[in-house]
Amino acid sequence: MAALEVDALDVHYGGVHALRGMSLTVGEGEIVALLGNNGAGKTTTLSAVSGLVRPSGGRVIFDGADLTRARPEAVVRAGLVHVPEGRRVFGTLSVHENLLIGGYLVRDKAETRRRVERVYGLLPRLAERRGQQGGTLSGGEQQMLAIGRALVSGPRLLLLDEPSMGLAPLVVASVMELVREINREGVSVLLVEQNAKAALRIAHRGYVIENGACVLGGPARELRGDPRVVEAYLGGVR
Repeated sequence: MAALEVDALDVHYGGVHALRGMSLTVGEGEIVALLGNNGAGKTTTLSAVSGLVRPSGGRVIFDGADLTRARPEAVVRAGLVHVPEGRRVFGTLSVHENLLIGGYLVRDKAETRRRVERVYGLLPRLAERRGQQGGTLSGGEQQMLAIGRALVSGPRLLLLDEPSMGLAPLVVASVMELVREINREGVSVLLVEQNAKAALRIAHRGYVIENGACVLGGPARELRGDPRVVEAYLGGVR
């Protein structure tokens, strides 16, 4: 069963047609990778799904509800949470304060505290640094904090935009393992990644987007062996 259905989505930025009939699905419990070159429309797809960008056509259906015109806060309340590119932690706030902001829309503050403690259990490094300013963390720690903050919102589906950007290979491996662990706990994931090799190792399925439209899709293991994907995104190495 599809948790998320993106159906024939169009997005315009002025005279620029950024998405052209973009369609994809994310099933319950799946990790789905969205691959493509810079400017292909990956970030725009996530922004349209999360309500940050208003589509000019098509539909976004999540758990049977039409969220195409929904405001971002309504999308979060529905259980669809976006971790944008660039981490965007609050640099002058502590790790703990950053995590509490993730529960801004949660009415039960005791529940927010429980979720924060769950994040600390999942990410002990953040627990060790709970009083440290977010801006003084390493790049990998800031990425963990951004994901942890999203988890406090209580997502059923996470939209992750370039979580490995600018990170060392060992840190990338840690971030991908975190995504896999979150998925094991029942959260579906739509993962945008330039690091196609890392993304396809953990994904169940994937799509390739070019010029604002999906041009290829299938099980991750098949995409890893597709000559077009190998040549364009895997450096010619399977």
